[in-house]
Parts: sequence; structure tokens; C-alpha cells
Amino acid sequence: MKDEFILSCGSTVDLPYSYLEQRQIPVIFYTYTVKGEEYVDDMGRNPDALPQFYKFLAEGEIPTTSQINKFRYYDFFEEQLQKGDLLHIAFGSGMSASVFNAMDAADELREKYPDRKIMVIDSLCSSSGYGLLVDEAADMRDRGCSMEEVAQWVMENRKRVNHQFYSTELEYYRRCGRMSGVAATAATILSICPIMRLDDRGRIIAYDKVRGKKNAVRRTIKTMEEHAENGVNYTGKCWICHSNCLTEAEQMRQAVKEHFPKISGDIRICDIGTIIASHCGPGTVAVFFFGQERYPDQ
Repeated sequence: MKDEFILSCGSTVDLPYSYLEQRQIPVIFYTYTVKGEEYVDDMGRNPDALPQFYKFLAEGEIPTTSQINKFRYYDFFEEQLQKGDLLHIAFGSGMSASVFNAMDAADELREKYPDRKIMVIDSLCSSSGYGLLVDEAADMRDRGCSMEEVAQWVMENRKRVNHQFYSTELEYYRRCGRMSGVAATAATILSICPIMRLDDRGRIIAYDKVRGKKNAVRRTIKTMEEHAENGVNYTGKCWICHSNCLTEAEQMRQAVKEHFPKISGDIRICDIGTIIASHCGPGTVAVFFFGQERYPDQ
């Protein structure tokens, strides 16, 4: 008999809400704040939400984000526990400490619901890489795997979700204080694109830089060849996401298709959501795939 349980996640999976709804994955939503007003990380439910967010950025606003507190997790988890046991895969601790609030809420609910199982896992992932991990967990759930089997797989494979990305617009980094004005100006004039990845703890590491978008694509493809499972014969899923630069994301998808013809299914392109984009700004393209375990900052 199928061991049924509920699989949930945070909105920072950067997938359309309609897709998560179709897959029966409940979502807890992060928020961002602009001019003292709070906005929900919408996940495409309102088609005007993301354009509004980028309008804020174009007007010079710097959104702020915050953790989901224990009380919101408690209410969200309790709602799910009314329906069954719960496995929550949380936004990576390398990006937010919110997962620890989720764990605290789960501890309290175990006492209140001793006949229910609740597990919280730190994904160590971000954006659509986090989404890729959750999607694979949903595939296992749908095949009839138990909650414990899925949780064990997630723990063993979360570092195998590779996150490779680059940024083509550095003005936002200057405005946020992540890059000096002189460095940002020089990089813009020279068309410098920082090349970045997530390390084994889920933290962003800038490890290279190239001149021009075409070289950024080439460098990302080269890294994927080096780290993807079976190299150019990679047969797993590959997803791409972008922050308001669909043309560049399409170019990346075409390059991936040409270099990795055995990829499973469509190469999905998603929008980077408002929470991640609050930190990276526009002009970021990211590629996610399964491969070698991510390594520490060197």
C-alpha cells in the first residue's frame, strides 16, 4: 500500500505556482518589502507582480527580504498535518536562516501531534535548483516511495544539484553595495560577466569572470561538461532560470541542447522570483543540473 505523505516547500523554488499546485506540493510564501510595504513572492499567480517588482528596481528601489518566522511555519505545518504526515524541503541555509525557524516549529508540532510524522530538511539549494530537488522528490513520492526513503534520497543528493550562473548587469550590485562603484563601472565598460556557483554549504561563490555574454555561456557550458553526471552524455533534468533577461536564457537553453543532446525532457525556463532577484537584480542566468557534489570555496 502506498505510504502517502505531504511534500511541501518554500516559494523560493522559483517555479510557477501552477506547476507546484499541479504536483500537489503546498507552498509557504516568502515576502519582500519596498517603501515600507510588504509584497508576496507571487510565483506567477498575478501576471503583474513580477513586472511591478522590476519597475521598483528600475526606479532605484532596493527591496529588502526577511526570514519566515517560526509562527508562520507553525501555522503552515499545522494545516498540512491535518491532512497527513509532512516532509518539508526548506530553502537552503546558505541563503537564509529561515530553515532553523522551520525546524523549531516542527519540534513543537511533534509534541502536539505525536501520531503524525513531520520532517524538515535543509535543501542547501536555491532558486530553480531548489525546485529541481523538490521536483525529483515529488517524482519519488509519486512512484510510491515512503517519506523516509524520499528524505534519505534528498539528504544524500542535495549537494549534487549544481548551480551555475552568471550576471550581465552589474549596476544593481553597485546600488546594493555588493560591488564598488569603480569596479561596477569598469566591469560594465569592459562587458565583464562574473561567473558564480553555489558551494557545498549553499553559499554563492564568484569564481571567475569573462568578457561578454557569449563567453559567459561558453564558460557555463564548459563547467557543466566538467561536473554533470556522465559529462556530455548527461541524461538527467536540466532547468534554467533568469532575472528579466529571457533572450539570454533562451540562448543558454539552445547551447545546452546542442552540447547535451541526451538530457531528459524539456529544458524548462523559469523566472527568478522576487526574493532571489532582490539580491541579484536583473540580468542573471542560471543553469541547474545533477552532477558531482558541490565543493567548498577554495
